[in-house]
Amino acid sequence: MSNFGFGFNNSGDDSDDERRGNNNEGNNNNDGSGNNGAGGPGNFGGGPFGFLFGGPGGTGSGMSSGNLGDLINQFGSMLSGFGTDMNSGDGETVNYSMAERIARQNIGQAAGPKSEDTQAVAESVRLAELWLDEATTLPAGATGSVAFGPTQWLEETMPTWKRIITPLAEKLGDASLSAMPEEMRGQLGPVESIMKQVNSMNFGAQLGNTLGELAKGVVLSTQWGMPLATGRTAAIATAHLDELSKKLGAGNRETLIYLAAREAAHHRLFQHVPWLTERLILDVEEFAAGLTIDTSKLDEAAREFNPEMMNDPAAMQEMMNRFQSQEIQPEVVSSNAHARQRLETSLSLVEGWVDYVVGSALGSRVPEAAMIGAAWQSFRTNGSPAMDNLTKTLGISLSAPKAAEAAELWRRLEEAVGTEKRDAIWDHADFLPVAEDLDNPAAFIGHVTFDADEMKDFNPISEIERLERELNQDNSGEDDRQIGSAGDDENEGDNKDGE
Repeated sequence: MSNFGFGFNNSGDDSDDERRGNNNEGNNNNDGSGNNGAGGPGNFGGGPFGFLFGGPGGTGSGMSSGNLGDLINQFGSMLSGFGTDMNSGDGETVNYSMAERIARQNIGQAAGPKSEDTQAVAESVRLAELWLDEATTLPAGATGSVAFGPTQWLEETMPTWKRIITPLAEKLGDASLSAMPEEMRGQLGPVESIMKQVNSMNFGAQLGNTLGELAKGVVLSTQWGMPLATGRTAAIATAHLDELSKKLGAGNRETLIYLAAREAAHHRLFQHVPWLTERLILDVEEFAAGLTIDTSKLDEAAREFNPEMMNDPAAMQEMMNRFQSQEIQPEVVSSNAHARQRLETSLSLVEGWVDYVVGSALGSRVPEAAMIGAAWQSFRTNGSPAMDNLTKTLGISLSAPKAAEAAELWRRLEEAVGTEKRDAIWDHADFLPVAEDLDNPAAFIGHVTFDADEMKDFNPISEIERLERELNQDNSGEDDRQIGSAGDDENEGDNKDGE
């Protein structure tokens, strides 16, 4: 993996992918599924519950006979099929080694950039930066550009995915155990630690499939309004340019310029609003802190559980089979739902700002800009099945549900106070619009306009001089009062002597 973000590894992307794939061929089935991980490609829906109910990626279907001791031994034998993956997670809640390996297998021989693509991306980014200079006061944030492939995207974004996924998976892993009936938890004993390992592998397998699917379809390093890759390189995936151009209804050159403008605009925002990235990640972590699992359907189904079943694997298997045929999958909820709303609002503000700024920069120069922008909004809204599965399981979305409303707010704000004051809203998190402002921007714009009018004639030097004069007058008055008080004391002393 590059230590400097995108841009230093592109020329050997395909050959490196092939070598890595060859190195891993001997372990293709170590996840025990025979299908590159739980749930099939792109399925992140099994969560931590597959172990319990034998669902996608689960293991319940392998237990069918013997007493509890035999059950544990059989379970241990079954786990031996996982090979080194059982020990590759280093106690992590998510087995990221497995996730990355399965993602690479999922990517396979997906097309990477052509040799001439990086030059085309560089020219498009340079042109977009010139036009963006007229649409925003934020200076250029990208220091380089590159055409990237799926494997490079996976490598560069994996550290950020770990920051996003780990706190969510930790809470879900704990909740998956606590969601079991109390009688069953009391009987777990030595199986509990093994279950945690299986949960880690299950998460890793499903995450690997999801990231592999995302990698094959991603077109920008900032596609979801968050800088998933570190560094300051504008990165565009050019392998699907033909397909994306058809979806956007434009030519390849116009589409590439539009993508370059979006990528460059994101970099301007994230490089010059340094608190923004951390705020987005912290919103995810705060949401995760309040995660619980709604097990009402599971509790209802588990009422038939009898502790004596633990000594009758056939009865246990029959109950699990019944569970599989019912819609009892627990639902992820969070007591910190406000954190999810704040994250979605922040992502909407980011995407809305980029939509409007890019539209302003390209509007008079690229005739198809408005059409491409509208098509992009549809493309973004429809999302991808892999991201939808990730959202369903983790309970949090990286979508920007009110990007259109945010773009309209930024447009109206610019008309009211100008480009400079519009962009100054990003100076501090407390200045940003909140969720209610996106539905009713008039009050927010009126407040900003009022503040701008109040500050229009404000002269900080004159204000300081005025305060100094007032302070001097107060001190002078205090001195006069002290002198008068001293004179009064003197006269009082003379009167006493006369008496």
